[in-house]
Amino acid sequence: MRNTTHHHHCRHRHLIYYFFISLTIFPLLTTSINLITPTQFLTGNQTVISAGEEFELGFFNPGASNNWYIGIWYKKMESKIVVWVANRDSPLKNSSAILKINSDDGNLVLLDDSGKSIWSSNYSRAKSTVAELLDNGNFVLRLENDKNPENYLWQSFDYPTDTLLPGMKLGWDSKSRLNRYLTSWKSPDDPSSGDFSFKLDINGFPEIYLTRKQRIIYRSGPWNGLRFSGVPEMKSTSPFNFQFAMNRDEVYYSFNLKNESVYSRLLVIHTGILQRLTWIPTSKIWSPFWYAPRDQCDYYRECGVYGICDTNDSPVCNCVKGFEPRNLQAWNLRDGRDGCVRVSKLQCESDGFLKLSNVKLPESGTAFVDPEMGLAECGELCKRNCSCLGYSNSNISSGGAGCVIWAADLYDMRQYAAAEGGGQDFYLRVSAADSGM
Repeated sequence: MRNTTHHHHCRHRHLIYYFFISLTIFPLLTTSINLITPTQFLTGNQTVISAGEEFELGFFNPGASNNWYIGIWYKKMESKIVVWVANRDSPLKNSSAILKINSDDGNLVLLDDSGKSIWSSNYSRAKSTVAELLDNGNFVLRLENDKNPENYLWQSFDYPTDTLLPGMKLGWDSKSRLNRYLTSWKSPDDPSSGDFSFKLDINGFPEIYLTRKQRIIYRSGPWNGLRFSGVPEMKSTSPFNFQFAMNRDEVYYSFNLKNESVYSRLLVIHTGILQRLTWIPTSKIWSPFWYAPRDQCDYYRECGVYGICDTNDSPVCNCVKGFEPRNLQAWNLRDGRDGCVRVSKLQCESDGFLKLSNVKLPESGTAFVDPEMGLAECGELCKRNCSCLGYSNSNISSGGAGCVIWAADLYDMRQYAAAEGGGQDFYLRVSAADSGM
Protein backbone atom coordinates (compact mmCIF):
# COMPACT_ATOMS: atom_id res chain seq x y z
CA MET A 1 0.00 0.00 0.00
CA ARG A 2 2.76 2.43 0.98
CA ASN A 3 4.36 1.67 -2.33
CA THR A 4 1.54 3.10 -4.50
CA THR A 5 1.25 6.27 -2.39
CA HIS A 6 4.93 6.87 -2.88
CA HIS A 7 4.50 6.28 -6.61
CA HIS A 8 1.55 8.71 -6.71
CA HIS A 9 3.60 11.45 -5.04
CA CYS A 10 6.40 10.94 -7.49
CA ARG A 11 4.06 11.36 -10.40
CA HIS A 12 2.59 14.47 -8.84
CA ARG A 13 6.04 15.95 -8.32
CA HIS A 14 6.88 15.04 -11.88
CA LEU A 15 3.80 16.93 -13.14
CA ILE A 16 4.71 20.05 -11.21
CA TYR A 17 8.24 19.86 -12.55
CA TYR A 18 6.88 19.42 -16.09
CA PHE A 19 4.59 22.41 -15.60
CA PHE A 20 7.54 24.63 -14.65
CA ILE A 21 9.49 23.51 -17.67
CA SER A 22 6.58 24.23 -20.00
CA LEU A 23 6.16 27.68 -18.47
CA THR A 24 9.72 28.55 -19.25
CA ILE A 25 9.54 27.10 -22.74
CA PHE A 26 6.44 28.91 -24.00
CA PRO A 27 7.80 32.45 -24.13
CA LEU A 28 10.77 31.10 -26.06
CA LEU A 29 8.59 29.72 -28.84
CA THR A 30 8.93 32.93 -30.81
CA THR A 31 12.05 34.96 -30.50
CA SER A 32 12.41 38.34 -32.12
CA ILE A 33 15.16 39.86 -34.21
CA ASN A 34 15.44 43.44 -35.39
CA LEU A 35 17.09 42.95 -38.79
CA ILE A 36 17.33 40.27 -41.44
CA THR A 37 20.94 40.22 -42.63
CA PRO A 38 23.04 37.94 -44.84
CA THR A 39 23.84 35.90 -41.72
CA GLN A 40 20.57 36.36 -39.76
CA PHE A 41 17.61 34.49 -41.28
CA LEU A 42 13.98 34.60 -40.16
CA THR A 43 12.55 31.17 -39.35
CA GLY A 44 9.01 30.03 -38.49
CA ASN A 45 9.43 30.63 -34.76
CA GLN A 46 10.89 34.12 -35.03
CA THR A 47 9.50 37.56 -35.73
CA VAL A 48 11.00 40.89 -36.71
CA ILE A 49 9.83 43.77 -34.49
CA SER A 50 10.11 47.45 -35.39
CA ALA A 51 12.34 49.61 -33.16
CA GLY A 52 9.46 51.26 -31.28
CA GLU A 53 7.50 47.97 -31.14
CA GLU A 54 4.70 49.32 -33.34
CA PHE A 55 4.69 46.52 -35.94
CA GLU A 56 5.75 42.91 -36.12
CA LEU A 57 6.59 40.72 -39.12
CA GLY A 58 6.54 36.96 -39.16
CA PHE A 59 4.86 33.76 -40.28
CA PHE A 60 1.11 33.43 -39.70
CA ASN A 61 -1.76 31.22 -40.77
CA PRO A 62 -5.13 32.97 -41.01
CA GLY A 63 -8.28 31.60 -39.37
CA ALA A 64 -9.17 28.08 -40.40
CA SER A 65 -6.59 28.02 -43.19
CA ASN A 66 -3.74 25.50 -43.34
CA ASN A 67 -1.62 27.86 -45.40
CA TRP A 68 1.21 29.94 -44.06
CA TYR A 69 2.23 33.45 -45.04
CA ILE A 70 4.74 36.16 -44.19
CA GLY A 71 2.77 39.12 -42.88
CA ILE A 72 2.99 42.36 -40.94
CA TRP A 73 0.61 43.12 -38.06
CA TYR A 74 0.24 45.65 -35.23
CA LYS A 75 2.47 44.59 -32.36
CA LYS A 76 0.40 46.18 -29.57
CA MET A 77 -3.01 44.78 -30.57
CA GLU A 78 -4.36 41.70 -28.82
CA SER A 79 -5.90 40.34 -32.02
CA LYS A 80 -3.64 39.95 -35.02
CA ILE A 81 -4.62 42.64 -37.54
CA VAL A 82 -2.58 41.82 -40.63
CA VAL A 83 -1.83 44.88 -42.77
CA TRP A 84 0.49 43.38 -45.38
CA VAL A 85 1.17 39.93 -46.83
CA ALA A 86 4.29 39.11 -48.84
CA ASN A 87 3.37 35.82 -50.50
CA ARG A 88 -0.41 36.31 -50.66
CA ASP A 89 -0.77 34.39 -53.92
CA SER A 90 1.88 31.74 -53.22
CA PRO A 91 1.13 30.27 -49.78
CA LEU A 92 3.42 27.97 -47.82
CA LYS A 93 2.11 24.56 -46.78
CA ASN A 94 3.72 24.80 -43.32
CA SER A 95 5.76 27.14 -41.17
CA SER A 96 9.10 25.43 -41.67
CA ALA A 97 10.31 28.05 -44.10
CA ILE A 98 13.02 30.69 -44.11
CA LEU A 99 12.97 34.37 -45.06
CA LYS A 100 16.54 35.33 -45.84
CA ILE A 101 18.79 37.57 -47.85
CA ASN A 102 20.00 35.85 -50.97
CA SER A 103 23.80 35.94 -50.93
CA ASP A 104 24.02 36.15 -54.75
CA ASP A 105 22.07 39.34 -55.39
CA GLY A 106 21.07 40.77 -51.99
CA ASN A 107 17.34 40.18 -52.52
CA LEU A 108 14.90 39.04 -49.86
CA VAL A 109 13.79 35.50 -50.63
CA LEU A 110 11.27 33.19 -48.98
CA LEU A 111 12.23 29.50 -49.18
CA ASP A 112 9.89 26.62 -48.35
CA ASP A 113 10.95 23.46 -46.49
CA SER A 114 12.41 22.00 -49.70
CA GLY A 115 14.48 25.12 -50.35
CA LYS A 116 12.30 26.27 -53.25
CA SER A 117 11.84 30.04 -53.67
CA ILE A 118 8.18 30.95 -53.02
CA TRP A 119 8.50 34.74 -53.10
CA SER A 120 11.25 37.30 -53.52
CA SER A 121 11.79 41.06 -53.65
CA ASN A 122 13.36 40.81 -57.13
CA TYR A 123 14.64 44.36 -57.62
CA SER A 124 18.32 44.39 -58.69
CA ARG A 125 21.74 43.32 -57.56
CA ALA A 126 23.54 44.67 -54.51
CA LYS A 127 25.89 43.37 -51.87
CA SER A 128 25.60 43.71 -48.07
CA THR A 129 21.88 44.43 -47.81
CA VAL A 130 19.68 44.22 -44.72
CA ALA A 131 15.90 44.12 -44.30
CA GLU A 132 14.31 46.20 -41.57
CA LEU A 133 10.74 46.71 -40.34
CA LEU A 134 10.07 50.39 -39.65
CA ASP A 135 7.69 51.83 -37.04
CA ASN A 136 5.30 53.02 -39.78
CA GLY A 137 4.81 49.40 -40.91
CA ASN A 138 7.07 49.66 -43.95
CA PHE A 139 9.35 46.63 -44.49
CA VAL A 140 12.42 47.86 -46.35
CA LEU A 141 15.43 46.36 -48.05
CA ARG A 142 18.41 48.72 -47.91
CA LEU A 143 22.17 48.81 -47.98
CA GLU A 144 23.61 47.94 -44.58
CA ASN A 145 24.91 51.45 -43.85
CA ASP A 146 22.32 53.57 -45.71
CA LYS A 147 19.10 54.48 -43.89
CA ASN A 148 18.04 57.20 -46.35
CA PRO A 149 14.44 56.43 -47.49
CA GLU A 150 15.31 57.78 -50.97
CA ASN A 151 17.76 54.92 -51.40
CA TYR A 152 15.66 51.94 -50.31
CA LEU A 153 16.23 49.12 -52.78
CA TRP A 154 12.76 47.67 -52.21
CA GLN A 155 9.88 48.45 -49.80
CA SER A 156 6.60 46.77 -48.88
CA PHE A 157 4.84 50.18 -49.12
CA ASP A 158 5.27 49.87 -52.91
CA TYR A 159 3.34 46.57 -52.94
CA PRO A 160 0.20 47.13 -50.84
CA THR A 161 -2.12 44.28 -49.94
CA ASP A 162 -5.60 45.38 -48.82
CA THR A 163 -4.57 48.16 -46.41
CA LEU A 164 -3.34 51.73 -46.73
CA LEU A 165 -1.43 52.85 -43.62
CA PRO A 166 -0.48 56.43 -42.72
CA GLY A 167 2.42 57.53 -44.91
CA MET A 168 1.73 54.97 -47.64
CA LYS A 169 1.12 56.37 -51.11
CA LEU A 170 -1.77 55.18 -53.24
CA GLY A 171 -0.95 55.94 -56.87
CA TRP A 172 1.73 56.40 -59.46
CA ASP A 173 5.49 56.79 -59.05
CA SER A 174 7.49 57.40 -62.22
CA LYS A 175 10.78 56.27 -60.62
CA SER A 176 9.55 52.78 -59.72
CA ARG A 177 6.97 52.87 -62.55
CA LEU A 178 4.40 51.50 -60.15
CA ASN A 179 0.74 52.41 -59.73
CA ARG A 180 0.18 51.19 -56.18
CA TYR A 181 -3.34 50.10 -55.28
CA LEU A 182 -5.25 48.02 -52.74
CA THR A 183 -6.76 44.60 -53.46
CA SER A 184 -9.04 42.80 -50.99
CA TRP A 185 -8.39 39.38 -49.51
CA LYS A 186 -10.50 36.55 -50.97
CA SER A 187 -12.03 35.81 -47.57
CA PRO A 188 -11.15 36.34 -43.89
CA ASP A 189 -9.16 33.08 -44.01
CA ASP A 190 -7.57 33.67 -47.40
CA PRO A 191 -5.27 36.63 -48.10
CA SER A 192 -4.89 35.79 -51.79
CA SER A 193 -5.94 38.53 -54.25
CA GLY A 194 -9.71 38.97 -54.06
CA ASP A 195 -12.14 40.56 -56.52
CA PHE A 196 -12.13 44.13 -55.20
CA SER A 197 -9.54 46.82 -55.87
CA PHE A 198 -9.19 50.48 -54.97
CA LYS A 199 -7.04 52.20 -57.57
CA LEU A 200 -6.18 55.77 -58.53
CA ASP A 201 -6.95 56.61 -62.15
CA ILE A 202 -4.08 58.94 -62.94
CA ASN A 203 -5.57 60.21 -66.22
CA GLY A 204 -7.33 63.55 -66.71
CA PHE A 205 -8.41 64.92 -63.34
CA PRO A 206 -7.36 61.99 -61.07
CA GLU A 207 -9.87 60.12 -58.91
CA ILE A 208 -9.98 56.74 -57.18
CA TYR A 209 -12.18 53.83 -58.25
CA LEU A 210 -13.44 50.84 -56.28
CA THR A 211 -13.82 47.98 -58.74
CA ARG A 212 -15.00 44.39 -58.75
CA LYS A 213 -13.09 42.35 -61.35
CA GLN A 214 -12.44 45.57 -63.33
CA ARG A 215 -16.09 46.68 -63.15
CA ILE A 216 -16.45 50.04 -61.38
CA ILE A 217 -18.64 50.05 -58.25
CA TYR A 218 -17.81 53.44 -56.76
CA ARG A 219 -15.71 56.49 -57.56
CA SER A 220 -14.37 59.02 -55.08
CA GLY A 221 -14.71 62.00 -57.39
CA PRO A 222 -11.56 63.99 -58.24
CA TRP A 223 -9.27 65.63 -55.68
CA ASN A 224 -10.23 69.29 -55.40
CA GLY A 225 -7.50 70.63 -53.13
CA LEU A 226 -9.37 69.87 -49.91
CA ARG A 227 -10.81 66.40 -50.42
CA PHE A 228 -12.18 64.02 -53.00
CA SER A 229 -15.23 65.64 -54.55
CA GLY A 230 -17.49 62.74 -53.51
CA VAL A 231 -16.25 62.28 -49.95
CA PRO A 232 -17.75 64.99 -47.71
CA GLU A 233 -16.45 63.07 -44.68
CA MET A 234 -12.95 64.37 -45.46
CA LYS A 235 -13.79 67.70 -43.82
CA SER A 236 -10.85 69.58 -42.32
CA THR A 237 -12.16 68.93 -38.79
CA SER A 238 -11.15 65.28 -39.10
CA PRO A 239 -8.18 63.78 -37.19
CA PHE A 240 -6.33 63.32 -40.50
CA ASN A 241 -4.07 65.30 -42.76
CA PHE A 242 -4.69 64.32 -46.37
CA GLN A 243 -2.09 64.78 -49.09
CA PHE A 244 -2.56 64.66 -52.81
CA ALA A 245 0.31 65.25 -55.21
CA MET A 246 0.09 65.57 -58.96
CA ASN A 247 3.28 66.34 -60.87
CA ARG A 248 5.65 64.85 -63.44
CA ASP A 249 7.20 62.41 -60.97
CA GLU A 250 4.13 61.19 -59.15
CA VAL A 251 0.38 61.27 -58.71
CA TYR A 252 -0.67 59.94 -55.33
CA TYR A 253 -3.02 60.16 -52.38
CA SER A 254 -1.74 59.70 -48.84
CA PHE A 255 -2.84 60.45 -45.28
CA ASN A 256 -1.28 61.04 -41.90
CA LEU A 257 -2.69 61.43 -38.41
CA LYS A 258 -2.57 64.72 -36.55
CA ASN A 259 -2.14 62.71 -33.36
CA GLU A 260 0.56 60.02 -33.66
CA SER A 261 -0.92 57.86 -30.90
CA VAL A 262 -4.09 57.21 -32.90
CA TYR A 263 -4.13 54.27 -35.32
CA SER A 264 -6.05 54.41 -38.56
CA ARG A 265 -6.13 52.36 -41.76
CA LEU A 266 -7.99 52.40 -45.04
CA LEU A 267 -9.05 48.92 -46.04
CA VAL A 268 -10.78 47.15 -48.91
CA ILE A 269 -12.84 44.37 -47.36
CA HIS A 270 -13.48 41.07 -49.19
CA THR A 271 -17.21 41.88 -49.32
CA GLY A 272 -16.51 44.92 -51.51
CA ILE A 273 -16.66 47.71 -48.95
CA LEU A 274 -14.02 50.40 -48.69
CA GLN A 275 -13.63 51.30 -45.04
CA ARG A 276 -11.63 53.67 -42.91
CA LEU A 277 -11.12 52.26 -39.42
CA THR A 278 -9.75 54.18 -36.48
CA TRP A 279 -8.57 52.58 -33.24
CA ILE A 280 -10.10 53.94 -30.07
CA PRO A 281 -7.61 53.05 -27.30
CA THR A 282 -10.05 53.63 -24.41
CA SER A 283 -12.67 51.19 -25.69
CA LYS A 284 -10.15 48.98 -27.52
CA ILE A 285 -12.19 48.79 -30.72
CA TRP A 286 -11.67 49.64 -34.38
CA SER A 287 -14.38 52.15 -35.10
CA PRO A 288 -15.62 52.52 -38.72
CA PHE A 289 -14.93 56.21 -39.36
CA TRP A 290 -16.23 56.16 -42.92
CA TYR A 291 -17.17 53.60 -45.56
CA ALA A 292 -18.23 53.46 -49.23
CA PRO A 293 -20.40 52.78 -51.06
CA ARG A 294 -22.59 54.17 -48.27
CA ASP A 295 -25.94 54.81 -49.95
CA GLN A 296 -27.71 54.43 -53.27
CA CYS A 297 -26.09 57.55 -54.76
CA ASP A 298 -22.61 56.18 -54.07
CA TYR A 299 -23.15 53.39 -56.59
CA TYR A 300 -21.41 54.15 -59.86
CA ARG A 301 -23.56 55.68 -62.61
CA GLU A 302 -26.71 55.05 -60.57
CA CYS A 303 -28.56 57.75 -62.57
CA GLY A 304 -26.88 57.22 -65.92
CA VAL A 305 -25.62 59.89 -68.29
CA TYR A 306 -26.63 63.49 -67.41
CA GLY A 307 -28.51 62.18 -64.37
CA ILE A 308 -27.86 63.62 -60.94
CA CYS A 309 -28.38 61.53 -57.82
CA ASP A 310 -29.76 63.02 -54.62
CA THR A 311 -30.46 60.85 -51.55
CA ASN A 312 -32.66 63.61 -50.09
CA ASP A 313 -35.05 63.19 -53.01
CA SER A 314 -37.50 60.45 -53.88
CA PRO A 315 -36.84 58.93 -56.35
CA VAL A 316 -33.13 59.69 -56.01
CA CYS A 317 -32.51 60.30 -59.74
CA ASN A 318 -33.12 63.64 -61.42
CA CYS A 319 -32.14 64.96 -64.83
CA VAL A 320 -30.06 68.12 -64.85
CA LYS A 321 -31.84 71.19 -66.19
CA GLY A 322 -32.45 71.03 -69.96
CA PHE A 323 -32.59 67.19 -69.94
CA GLU A 324 -35.35 64.61 -69.59
CA PRO A 325 -35.33 60.86 -68.83
CA ARG A 326 -34.32 58.70 -71.80
CA ASN A 327 -36.51 55.81 -70.66
CA LEU A 328 -39.46 57.27 -68.79
CA GLN A 329 -41.01 53.93 -67.84
CA ALA A 330 -37.83 52.61 -66.20
CA TRP A 331 -37.19 56.03 -64.62
CA ASN A 332 -40.64 56.02 -63.01
CA LEU A 333 -39.95 52.52 -61.73
CA ARG A 334 -36.88 54.03 -60.05
CA ASP A 335 -34.29 52.59 -62.39
CA GLY A 336 -32.35 55.63 -63.57
CA ARG A 337 -29.43 53.86 -65.23
CA ASP A 338 -30.55 54.79 -68.77
CA GLY A 339 -29.92 58.41 -67.86
CA CYS A 340 -31.17 61.57 -69.53
CA VAL A 341 -31.27 63.20 -72.97
CA ARG A 342 -30.99 66.89 -73.84
CA VAL A 343 -34.30 68.57 -74.64
CA SER A 344 -33.17 71.81 -76.32
CA LYS A 345 -30.24 71.48 -78.72
CA LEU A 346 -27.06 73.43 -78.06
CA GLN A 347 -26.19 76.26 -80.48
CA CYS A 348 -22.59 76.82 -79.33
CA GLU A 349 -22.23 80.62 -79.59
CA SER A 350 -25.46 81.48 -77.78
CA ASP A 351 -25.22 78.75 -75.10
CA GLY A 352 -25.12 79.70 -71.45
CA PHE A 353 -23.99 78.01 -68.26
CA LEU A 354 -25.99 76.82 -65.33
CA LYS A 355 -24.24 76.82 -61.96
CA LEU A 356 -24.87 73.62 -59.99
CA SER A 357 -23.77 73.93 -56.35
CA ASN A 358 -22.62 71.19 -53.94
CA VAL A 359 -22.28 68.53 -56.63
CA LYS A 360 -19.88 65.65 -56.92
CA LEU A 361 -18.04 66.46 -60.12
CA PRO A 362 -18.71 64.23 -63.14
CA GLU A 363 -16.43 61.32 -63.97
CA SER A 364 -13.19 63.00 -64.92
CA GLY A 365 -10.67 60.58 -66.43
CA THR A 366 -10.88 62.37 -69.79
CA ALA A 367 -11.20 65.91 -68.42
CA PHE A 368 -8.64 68.59 -69.26
CA VAL A 369 -6.90 70.34 -66.34
CA ASP A 370 -5.03 73.63 -66.28
CA PRO A 371 -3.97 74.34 -62.66
CA GLU A 372 -2.92 77.93 -63.51
CA MET A 373 -6.05 79.24 -65.24
CA GLY A 374 -8.71 81.13 -63.25
CA LEU A 375 -12.45 80.40 -63.33
CA ALA A 376 -13.52 83.32 -65.55
CA GLU A 377 -10.95 82.44 -68.18
CA CYS A 378 -11.97 78.78 -67.83
CA GLY A 379 -15.58 79.70 -68.62
CA GLU A 380 -14.50 81.71 -71.67
CA LEU A 381 -12.43 78.79 -72.94
CA CYS A 382 -15.35 76.40 -72.44
CA LYS A 383 -17.83 78.70 -74.18
CA ARG A 384 -15.58 79.06 -77.27
CA ASN A 385 -15.05 75.31 -77.53
CA CYS A 386 -18.37 73.85 -78.72
CA SER A 387 -17.50 70.37 -77.47
CA CYS A 388 -17.01 71.63 -73.90
CA LEU A 389 -19.95 70.47 -71.76
CA GLY A 390 -19.00 71.97 -68.41
CA TYR A 391 -16.21 73.38 -66.27
CA SER A 392 -15.15 73.96 -62.67
CA ASN A 393 -12.24 74.95 -60.45
CA SER A 394 -9.63 72.22 -60.07
CA ASN A 395 -8.81 73.48 -56.58
CA ILE A 396 -11.45 74.90 -54.24
CA SER A 397 -9.14 75.70 -51.32
CA SER A 398 -8.48 79.38 -50.52
CA GLY A 399 -11.05 80.95 -52.84
CA GLY A 400 -10.64 78.57 -55.76
CA ALA A 401 -8.11 78.19 -58.56
CA GLY A 402 -7.38 76.15 -61.65
CA CYS A 403 -9.60 75.04 -64.49
CA VAL A 404 -11.13 71.69 -65.43
CA ILE A 405 -13.02 71.21 -68.67
CA TRP A 406 -15.26 68.26 -69.56
CA ALA A 407 -15.81 67.43 -73.24
CA ALA A 408 -17.23 63.90 -72.88
CA ASP A 409 -20.71 62.85 -71.70
CA LEU A 410 -21.24 63.63 -68.02
CA TYR A 411 -21.69 60.67 -65.70
CA ASP A 412 -22.08 59.90 -62.03
CA MET A 413 -22.95 63.33 -60.66
CA ARG A 414 -24.40 63.65 -57.22
CA GLN A 415 -26.19 66.43 -55.35
CA TYR A 416 -25.29 67.05 -51.71
CA ALA A 417 -27.29 69.08 -49.23
CA ALA A 418 -25.47 72.33 -48.43
CA ALA A 419 -25.05 71.25 -44.80
CA GLU A 420 -23.19 68.06 -45.81
CA GLY A 421 -20.34 70.14 -47.17
CA GLY A 422 -19.80 67.80 -50.10
CA GLY A 423 -19.14 68.52 -53.76
CA GLN A 424 -18.48 71.93 -55.26
CA ASP A 425 -19.72 74.34 -57.96
CA PHE A 426 -19.99 72.91 -61.45
CA TYR A 427 -20.95 75.00 -64.49
CA LEU A 428 -23.04 73.04 -66.96
CA ARG A 429 -23.41 74.07 -70.60
CA VAL A 430 -27.09 74.55 -71.48
CA SER A 431 -28.98 76.15 -74.33
CA ALA A 432 -29.79 79.85 -74.05
CA ALA A 433 -33.42 78.97 -73.25
CA ASP A 434 -32.41 76.84 -70.27
CA SER A 435 -29.90 79.28 -68.86
CA GLY A 436 -32.59 82.00 -68.77
CA MET A 437 -30.47 84.35 -70.89
